This record gives sequence, structure tokens and C-alpha cells, in this order.
Amino acid sequence: MNETETILIVDDTPDNVKVLRTLLSHAGFDVLIAEDGDEGIQVTEYAHPDLILLDIMMPKMNGFEVCEHLKSQKRTKDIPIIFMTALTEVLDKIKGFELGAADYITKPFHQQEVLARVKAHITLRKQQRQLQKRNLELDAFAHTVAHDLKNPLSAIVNLCGLFLEKYSVNTSLDANSIKNITFVEKAGLKALDTISALLMLSGVSRQPNLLIEPLDMAHIIEQVIEMRLASLKKNAGGSIDLPNSWPVAKGYAPWIEEIWFNYLSNGLKYGGQPPHLTLGADQQDDDMIRFWVKDNGKGLSPKNIARLFTPFTRLHQKRVDGHGLGLSIVQQIVEKLGGQVGVESEVGQGSLFYFTLPADR
Repeated sequence: MNETETILIVDDTPDNVKVLRTLLSHAGFDVLIAEDGDEGIQVTEYAHPDLILLDIMMPKMNGFEVCEHLKSQKRTKDIPIIFMTALTEVLDKIKGFELGAADYITKPFHQQEVLARVKAHITLRKQQRQLQKRNLELDAFAHTVAHDLKNPLSAIVNLCGLFLEKYSVNTSLDANSIKNITFVEKAGLKALDTISALLMLSGVSRQPNLLIEPLDMAHIIEQVIEMRLASLKKNAGGSIDLPNSWPVAKGYAPWIEEIWFNYLSNGLKYGGQPPHLTLGADQQDDDMIRFWVKDNGKGLSPKNIARLFTPFTRLHQKRVDGHGLGLSIVQQIVEKLGGQVGVESEVGQGSLFYFTLPADR
């Protein structure tokens, strides 16, 4: 070990404590001792050990209660806990795992087994911390790069538009020059679209608190169709059938708008010719509502269905360009809101894309 890890032993039996302290100290760990559950909680909150060895059978507050308390607190919930018990009942082990325990060791102790399990969970914890740190760094990097690129790209796109508006008529510019400027404008718009998607994807993971409330789904979809998809719908010659009413679900309205935008824009781009979309919703038995979009496209093979929600994956290369982030964003949003995404499709039969949200009760 490159640095000294701290192990907290919570046990009211002196002989057990003596054996474990000697074993772990000789193995190079710093060892802290707590003689009961209350003291174990206090020491954990103060010292924040790397791992806890927790006895189940203790007076006043047993190990299950200690574990439940620590796992309910933000500062201590990620500390791995290994239960120590003489109990062999399967239900006791299951209860411990349900409360968040990482492992079990049984009494009387087998010292090499104890040491092997402790080292394994310490290593796993270190790897988790490194992965969390790398993910935070990568997320911050992507957000910063995307944010810093957005303003200069917007300026380039706007200047191209102004230039074309002013000089494309009654000007000495030749057709090739106008074509090149138009290309720059379109490339800039495509880059801006990708950056907006990256910022949305980053925002989903960074958003700490959300305003979860009952959703006016009819209004959200109307806004998407009229404000964001009018041009695409017109150019594609598409049609969209809506139900007369929607069941009320709970969610975060700006994100739900993004879900519908992605599903509907994909349907208009990759549906039939012309595309025809049907929207609907079903109340499920688990207090969830399934919202869906059915298109009249060519359908998808099982292989392509398995790749759908992977970031930067594009299944359709011929008809419409894209950055391949849309469905990945949908999946992260829906899972953050407690739902699921999916697709039902057969080649030649069109596709039905869906997402679920908690019903408003």
C-alpha cells in the first residue's frame, strides 16, 4: 500500500478486538477502536475510516442499526462495511447486504481470510475513488471545452449569416465563394448542435437538485413541435398524431422537452417517406407511465437495437447527419428521473421508442 489506510473495528468483545487489532496493525493499517454502536458512528463521522469491521450482536445499537445509519448519511454512505458475526443464518446475511454491507466474516476468525477480504475491499475502494475522480475531471473538462467553444462558434455562424444576407444578392461574389461561406455556416451550426448536446449531457450528471413536479405533457409536446421542429416537420412532409389527453407524470419539464425533441426529431429524420409519427402513453401496474413514439420507418435489427443508446453511435449514415448523442442524453435523463428507456422494433415494421416516468400520485 502506498499510504496507510485506516480500519475501524466496532466490537464490544475485547478478545475479538485484540486479535483484529494485532493482525491489522502488523499488516500496516492504522486501527481505530469503538466499543459500541454509538461510539462507532461518532468515530466514523470524525475520522472517516477507509473500511469498517462491524460486529452485529452488540447491546443498545446492533450492527444492522449502525450500518443503516451510516449508509443514510452522505459523508459516510460510501465507506465499505464488513460485518463480523457468529450467525450463520442466510436471512441475516441477506439483511446485511440489503442495508449496504460489502461483505461478511464469521467468528471464530480465520486470520488470513480476514486479511484477504480487508485488502480486497480496500483496493476496490481506492479504485472507485480514482474512477470517481477521473469521471469528475473528464466531465468538468468536457463542460469547460464545450462552453468555451460555444461563443466563438456562435459568432462565426452569425457573421456568415449576416455576410450572406448582405452580399449574396447584387454583389461581385461568385457562386463558389457564396457556396464556401454557406458551407462554413452549416458546419458551424452542426458544431453548435453537438456542443449543445455535450452541455446537456454534462448538465444531467452535474445537476444536484431538480424541481420534480407534475408535468403538462400536452403543453411540453406542443412547444417542441411548434418551436423546435416546425421547419424539420415541414421539410420532411411529416405528420404527427397526438392523443386527446395525457396521464400526469412527475419529472423535470426542461429535460422532458429534450426527450421528446430527440425522439420526435429522430422519427422525422429516419421514419418513412413521408414520416408519420403516432404518440401515446400507457399506465403501468408499477405506478409508472410509459410514453412512446411509433414511426413508420424501416425498423431495426436486434444488433442495431443493442447499439441505440450508446454515445456517439449513429445507425443511419445516408439520410441525415448527426452527432450520435441524442439517445444517450435521453437515457441519462430518464434514469436520473427514476425511469427507463427502450425500443420495440422489427425490420420492416417501424419502431416504437418509449420512456417511463413515475405517475403523479
